[in-house]
This record gives sequence, structure tokens and C-alpha cells, in this order.
Amino acid sequence: MSAAYKEFSGLNLPAFEAEILAKWTEKQAFEKSISLREGATPFVFYEGPPSANGMPGIHHVISRTLKDLVCRYKTMKGFQVKRKGGWDTHGLPIELGVEKELGITKEDIGKKISVEDYNKKCREAVLRFKDKWDDITRKMGYWVDLNDPYITFKNEYIETLWWLLKELYKKGLLYESVSIQPYSPAAGTGLSSHELNQPGTYKDVKDTSCVAMFKAVKNEQSDFLFQQTNGNEIFFLAWTTTPWTLPSNLGLTVGANIDYVLVKTFNPYLHIPINVILAKALLGKYFKEEGRDGDFEGYNDKVKILPWKILATFKGSQIEECRYEQLLPYEANGAAQAGGDPFRVLVDSFVTTEDGTGIVHTAPAFGADDYKVGKKYNIGILTMVDREGKFVNGLGEFSNRYVKNYKDDPGYVDVNVDISVKLKKENRAFKVEKYEHSYPHCWRTDKPVLYYPLDAWFIKTTAIKDRMVELNKTINWKPKSTGEGRFGNWLENMVDWNLSRSRFWGTPLPIWKNGIHQIEKCVGSVYELNENGYLFNKNKFSEDYRNRKESLVGKINHYYSNHKDINRKKTNFETYYNVFASPIDHSYSLVSVDLRFNLLSEYFIPIKDIKDLDLHKPYVDDFILIEGDVILTRVPDLIDVWFDSGAMPYAQWHFPFENKETFKQSFPADFIAEGVDQTRGWFYTLHAIAALVFDSVAYKTVVSNGLVLDKNGNKMSKRLGNVVDPFKTIETYGADATRWYLITNASPWDNLKFDSEGIKEVQRKFFGTLYNTYQFFALYANVDGFAFKEAYIPLSERPEIDRWILSSLNTVVKQVNEYMDDYEPTQAGRAIEEFVDEHLSNWYVRLCRRRFWKGEYEQDKICAYQTLYECLETLTRLIAPVSPFFSDYLFQNLDAVTGRFQKESVHHVDFPVANLTAIDEQLEERMQLAQDASSLILSLRKKVNIKVRQPLQKVLIPALDKNMKAQLQKVEDLIKAEVNVKEIEYLNPDNTFISKKIKPNFIALGKKLGAKMKAVSTALAAFSQEDINRIEKEGQYHVQVQGEDVILQIGEVEISSEDIPGWTVAGKERLTVALDITVTPELEAEGNAREFVNRIQKIRKDSGFELTDSVTILVSVSDGL
Repeated sequence: MSAAYKEFSGLNLPAFEAEILAKWTEKQAFEKSISLREGATPFVFYEGPPSANGMPGIHHVISRTLKDLVCRYKTMKGFQVKRKGGWDTHGLPIELGVEKELGITKEDIGKKISVEDYNKKCREAVLRFKDKWDDITRKMGYWVDLNDPYITFKNEYIETLWWLLKELYKKGLLYESVSIQPYSPAAGTGLSSHELNQPGTYKDVKDTSCVAMFKAVKNEQSDFLFQQTNGNEIFFLAWTTTPWTLPSNLGLTVGANIDYVLVKTFNPYLHIPINVILAKALLGKYFKEEGRDGDFEGYNDKVKILPWKILATFKGSQIEECRYEQLLPYEANGAAQAGGDPFRVLVDSFVTTEDGTGIVHTAPAFGADDYKVGKKYNIGILTMVDREGKFVNGLGEFSNRYVKNYKDDPGYVDVNVDISVKLKKENRAFKVEKYEHSYPHCWRTDKPVLYYPLDAWFIKTTAIKDRMVELNKTINWKPKSTGEGRFGNWLENMVDWNLSRSRFWGTPLPIWKNGIHQIEKCVGSVYELNENGYLFNKNKFSEDYRNRKESLVGKINHYYSNHKDINRKKTNFETYYNVFASPIDHSYSLVSVDLRFNLLSEYFIPIKDIKDLDLHKPYVDDFILIEGDVILTRVPDLIDVWFDSGAMPYAQWHFPFENKETFKQSFPADFIAEGVDQTRGWFYTLHAIAALVFDSVAYKTVVSNGLVLDKNGNKMSKRLGNVVDPFKTIETYGADATRWYLITNASPWDNLKFDSEGIKEVQRKFFGTLYNTYQFFALYANVDGFAFKEAYIPLSERPEIDRWILSSLNTVVKQVNEYMDDYEPTQAGRAIEEFVDEHLSNWYVRLCRRRFWKGEYEQDKICAYQTLYECLETLTRLIAPVSPFFSDYLFQNLDAVTGRFQKESVHHVDFPVANLTAIDEQLEERMQLAQDASSLILSLRKKVNIKVRQPLQKVLIPALDKNMKAQLQKVEDLIKAEVNVKEIEYLNPDNTFISKKIKPNFIALGKKLGAKMKAVSTALAAFSQEDINRIEKEGQYHVQVQGEDVILQIGEVEISSEDIPGWTVAGKERLTVALDITVTPELEAEGNAREFVNRIQKIRKDSGFELTDSVTILVSVSDGL
């Protein structure tokens, strides 16, 4: 036990935190916070795994603060809160970082660097910044168990993923399909719908758009059109914002019941006569009314308005199956290459007249609707853009040109412009212009996404959509609007989950197939591999291939020459080499190769004989399964990295292979929290997997925190130079000030405009005030030797001021518990701030100073010490979840003297519980009236520049009811002493001395009233003094607006009072004060005396006299005084 409370020379939060960190480490404070709760009810928290291949940012600090404060609070509430950490080690962030470091692209893998060496680099890179993450975790006070973290690249983690996938496979929820899917050429892989809907992925861009002219072919189907033009050329107009897709065009789609028109006009670029077809409803987009039936004979290139005339009107169904000439014919994109029967007019319901021409340019390779209608009409498919985002060979001047600037080439020439220019010159473009629209971009590369027909594996999430929606309604979303809106709407409109990724570093999809025999197996464990799998000895087979081992060659060729029925493709020695031994992708084996085990058995090693098994590429691709004599090889796909993180509730425990009981106690989570960008990421995949496999939610409560912006509201980026360094921030201001600012500045789910000046304000106003209050207590408690050894003095025996502050303390304890239970830490923090600043420091301590430094150590002084100590001790526990360091520092300093808890850390004690019997609402009400009245009067003094030391005669206060008057009278002496006035006079609420005005609080009422705001403003302007008095008295008022009853609350209006000659007036909600500002000679003399005393006190302080020193005062009176 210490004999005295520590006193300090200044508030230095970083220094305090360094001392506490050392103690935590020495005493294993985090570990004990868990072990001390052994046997208690568990509170389950899931840590969303960060990727340690990049540096932590300030946005990580806010999300980790939120997670940490909830877990600390629940621990102090008596729960056992285990917090297993983890690392996300797969996926695009790692791969793209490695490629950038090596100066390669995806296409170089397998050529310039082997898949094996590439994946080794990825494995090295995944935890490159782990030391930085560990450092920020420690310095910000985030308690999470990183001694035994789950790591997503470990075999145990992958094995659980395989088990989950097999469960889906057994339920028929995992399937393979070809469909149009988003693809990122810059990342080299397909994307899931939730990746495509991350915040910021859709960007407004200005692209070259083109209304292309497709020349109709004259035949029996289109003859009725050509009759109207006397056999002259006719063009179908189709609009596109992606001219690069035009070389892949195979059809034009119209709406069956849409009205179309054949229009005679001129080409606006070449000024030659043409006949065009478009939707009647869209005529106004291309033709002005004043040009209708205009002067065709007099038209020339100087005429600004195109003349036009409708030659025929017809339904879309009437031009179905009309044919047209290919728009951009080249060697690579002819009808033969497309397959099917292309260049026809098709009909489908997706066509609208909201934009464009009502005729849709249809390229089945690049749109889901296009693909569907193209398949229906068998027009074939052309994919004229490769996976790097550039045109294939055989497209003339456009061959090998990138359709978007994927390489950040400063000299990039937009191919869309060149295509449009070509069409303009060839009388194949009717309108070319820049068009601003929203276009999807890759969430990791920030480059435009393309759509491709991809052979991919999907999870059939749509099969349980209704159940996922139902389960979501049981989750406590903070904010609720995210769960119902952003997330709820996402579920309502979900599509099947594209699981496949065509990358190298990730969890392999555990599907083995043989395409010839249509045999397919999903592997759900390493045990299954051990029992049925073999490793192909690639090196031995390659050596024999190079040596052309005759026995093997003959054996293979002989087998297939005698089995013509299965020889669907020439399958010989070279085929086996391509499948197993070459660096070429193993997908070759899935097409039509018949592989037989007994032909190659000498090259296979049972997997169960292999030590240090690695389930990653390229090793897993050398594993084969045997079904009878048929060899099954693994499909080449990896799985979406979001499946990795969404599976963490199970994979972190290696469930179901180990820890079944631990998993049972840890599922579902009671609480998770991450940034809003995870709404369609981790939050979604957690929910989907839990619903699909366990018919359960994965989490009961989720807090989605908003973005961290710079102080001007801009998104932080290195390019803008506005990124905040979290290490420097914590080093400068301390973790506690940073955490408190991040939590109390705005609700976690609102976007935060980060400003270091705000942290300084928190340091000064909150921590500085609490620090000064402690210093005040320690100074006088050390003088008097107070150590809380005396018996606890009952509240009934304490002065009213003590009973008030303890009532207020218990009220705030009650509020904070309610706020924290409701996951509202911002409101909790603000309630604590208000108590510390307005009640404890600015009112209680200031009004009770004399009780501490004057008088004998008797009951009144002991009451004061016990009361202030109880407030400080309770506050250390109240602020502990958000401010873990400073709270522990104060707690240990207090408890070292009194020993009331005898715990090593504040985080090992219970959270305060309100003593409801100590709460006196009437007492708090009248003290609040005293505070408010004093504040208003002091503000009036400041307004007219009259110091508080100058006494004034009178204050007028309208009492709205008897209770208000009675309450004010009980604190009348306190108010008069506080503001230095002689008397308070109470007015009736209907007095005419003080005139008031009322107007709307536009911020409070704006969202509530909307268009009714103007009518409410008019109604308020007509309020009488009686109406204003009524809303002040009752707290609300009913107003009739446009036949509707609108209830106005007192906080939704602003009431002000007009000054009176010789008086100044102010008000706050129901309270109004009028101050008599006339200074008589008698009042002035008394003010001078007070000023004199103040000067003496200042001289004492400036001269460094101790509290107990006596001084002699000499006064010199100047002439004229």
C-alpha cells in the first residue's frame, strides 16, 4: 500500500501509457482478464482478420477501438471474452503486391517465374508488416490473442474450408456453369457480385458513346421496310457506351411491343440521305420537332437542324429475324468464328425506351442479358477481347490494342474514339459524344471491370435467399438502417456467389474431375486425399518423356488404339505430358482426355506417404484421385478469398476435425464489428456460409463503422497527401486521446472527418479536466492523509451538494450501462464528458473547494473526500473500455492508497452498477436549473462586459409552474452566490415584461417535415406569447399543417427573448432569465472590494506561496482614490 497519492507535474498521456503497457506485459493483464472469468458466461467475439502485407491505417484504429471497448466492457460486466486473432493471408492484395514488387504481371507467372516460386514469394509477403501490426495493436491498447492466431494459409484452416465446400456440394449448392461474370483484367481474375459492390467500386466516368448504324439486309422479312424507301438503304440505330464491344456484335435486340419508326433524314456527319430505325418514344433525343417534315431539298452541311420524316410505324415483333450486315467485319470475327446464326434482329423483354434508341447492340460475350438472348436465338458468341483487356489478333488496325488504359500508359490512345471515328467516316455512326455514366471498377486495382463468359463454380445462395433474409431480421444491426437498407436490399437482390478465381495464391477448390467419364468428386478433408489420392512424380515422368521411354510410349499408344470408343481426342504420350508434367494449366485434362491409372501407376506416390503436405498450388495440382481405373485431376480454380474470411468461425478452430466443444461454445458470435465496406464483404460471407451450412446466423450483433475522411470530408489517399499516420498520432497525442476522439466525435457508423485539432481538444477538455480533478483531490488528500479508512458516511448524513453529485454519478452510470448494452459508445462517452466537465469539475469541485482546504478533518471534510474519491474511482471504471490506459493509471494510483479493490488492473474489476436508491431526480432537476440559470446569467454578464466580481441587483425568472418555482427557490442562494446578484424575482408564465420569439430549429425539423417545413415556419411565426409559454411549459405543441396534426417538441424550435432597456435577456429551452445590468454606486464599491481580494490571490499564486503560508499585505492608496 502507498502512503500518498501520486501527484504529477503535467498531463503526459503517451508517458502514462508507456508505463501502463510495461505493467500489462509484466503482469499479463490481458491474459488474466480472461482467466479471472473462467467459468463465467462466454461473450463471443470474432476478429475480422487483417491482411499484414500492408501498413495499418487510422481507419484500422477506429474499428479496433470499437471492437476493443465492447470486449473490455463485457469483460468488466462479468463475461469471459476470448479474443482469438488471425491473419488474412490469401487473395488479390497479396498477389498484386508481389507482382508489383517483382515487376511482373499475371501472364508472366509460369514463364518468368514458376508458380512454386511465385507462391513462395506470396507466403513471405503475407506477414511482411506483422511487426507493425503487432506494434499498433499494442500501442493502441487493443487486447487480442495473437499468441496462437488463425492463419488462412495453414493446412488446418484450408481443410475446414474444404469441409464446408463439401457440405455445400452434398446439398447440391455448389455447381459449375458458364455465364457472364465481372472480370478484372488488371487483377487477372473473375470477381464475385459482393466484390463488385464494395464502396467506391462504381465510379462516374466520361466515355465515348456511339449510336452505330447497322445496315439492314433486304429480304422477304424486311421487304415492307424497303418498300417505304423505294429500295434505298436502311440502318438500325443502336447506342453503346462501350464501342470496344462492337467487333463482338452478333445481334440487335428490340422489344416486341415497343413502337418503332422508320425515319428519312441525313447523316449529321457526312450529310448524305439515310433511312434509320429507332424507337418512336426516343425520337426527341435525336431529332428536333422543328425539323419534322423539313426542307430535304434545301438541306446542306450549313443547316443546323436535320430535316426528318416518319415513313412507317411498326411494332418490334414485326422486324424480328430481319438481318443486317456485320458492322466491323475482320478476319477474327466472322460468322464462322462465332458459330450459330448471327446478325439478326432479336426480341426480348429487357429492352426499354428509357435511354438509347430502343434497339440494343447485342454482344453475348459481354453482357448477361446479351448472353441469354443470344443463346435463345443461337447467334453464337465472339470474345474479341482477351483476359488482359486487349483486342485479339485478326481485328485489323485494332488488333492487340487495350480497350481501357490498364497499364497506366501516359501515351494511351482511347480505342473507343478510334472505332467511333472509323464508323463516322464509313457512314456507320449517327451520333458520337462523351457520355458520363457509372461504371464498375475492381475493388483492388481501381481499374475498369469487363464482363466475360466464364466457366466458373458457384454457390447457389439464391436457393436460400428467403431464409437469409429471415435470419438477417434477427440480427441487431448498428445502425439499423444498414441491416434493413444496404445489407437487407443486397440480400433481396442477391445472385449466386461466383466462387472461382483464376489466380495462384489462395485456397484451391477441392473438386477433382474426369471430363470423359463425367466423374466428379468434392474432397472434404486431408484424410480423403490420403485414402484415395496420389502424387504424380512429375520429374520422373518428364525424364522418361525426354528419353522417349519405349515401353511407356508403346503401352499408352497400344491401350488407346484398342479402345476407340473412349478415344474422343487423340490421347497419347504428349497428351499425358501436357496434363501432368508441363507448366501448362491442368485445365487441359478436363476437356476430353481419358486418363487411366494402370498405364501410369509407376509414376504415382500415395499421398499418405508424403510428409509436410502443402495444399496450395502447384503441389495440389499434382494430386490425383482414382475412381476404378479412371484418373481424376483437380479443376484449376482457387476460391474467392472472401470465403476464407467468411469461414473463420469454423476454420479458426479447425472444426469439425478438432475443438468441437470449443466451436459449439463459440458459435454464433455475440458481436462483430468492421468498416462499412465489409457490409457486402465479410459480413455477407459470414452470413451466407452460416445460413447455407448451419441454418443459423453467424453473429447476433454487428456494428458497421463508417469511413475515416480528412477534416475537409475527402477520402484519404496517398495521392492527395492527406493520409494520417496512426503511429505518429498515437505517439503525439496518446492512444487514449485518439480513441476517445474517434468514438465521441461521431457515432461509429457515421463518416468521421478526422482532425488532429479535435484530439487536442479531447486532451485538454476531457482528459485535462479529469487529470486536474484528480490532481486537486491528491493535493488535499495527501495534506489531510485521507485514505478512505473511515466508515462510509451514509448519504442521508451528507450535505445536499454531495448527495447531488452522487445522484448525478449514479444517473450517468445507469445511462452508460444502457448505452453500452445498446452498442452506443458515442452516447456513453458524451454522457461521461458532460458529467466530468459540467457537473464534477465545473460545479461540484469549484463550489466545494473551501471544504477541502479549510477547516478541521471532521465529518464535512471527510464527506467531501469520500464523495470526490467515489466519483473518481467510479469514473476510472466507466472510462476504462474506451480509455484503457489513463483509466488504469488513475485506478492504480487511487487503489494503491485505499486498497478498496486490491486488483492489479481496472480491467480486472467489475463495471460500475448504478445504485438506484442514490438517485434523487428532484435534486438533480433543481441543481440543473441552478446550473442553467447560472450559465445564462454569466453569459449575459459576458455579453455586456460586466465581470462576475461586480455585484448586480436583480434577476427575473419566469416560473412556468409551481414545481419550477419551488425548485428554483431551493437553489436560489446557490445561484445568487454563483452569479453575484442580490435577489431573484419570479414572474408568472403569462407576464408581459419579457417578450419572446419562436422559430423552427431547421436542423432538427428538416428531415422530419420535408416539404411541410415552410408551412410550419408560417404557423410558428403566428404564435402568440401564450402559445410560446405553452410549448415551454408542456414541452410540445400540436400544429395543424395541411390538414395533418404535427407534434412539435421543445427541442425542435428555437425560443429567444428580446432585451428590455436596462435589462438583458437569455433563454434555454424552458428557462428564461432577465438580468438587471444597472450598476449603482453602492454596487460598484462592493465590486472594487472583490477586485482587491482577487488581486491579492493572484499575487500569492504568482509568488509561489504554499497553501498553508501566511502573508502580510501592504496597501498604497493613490491620489484621487
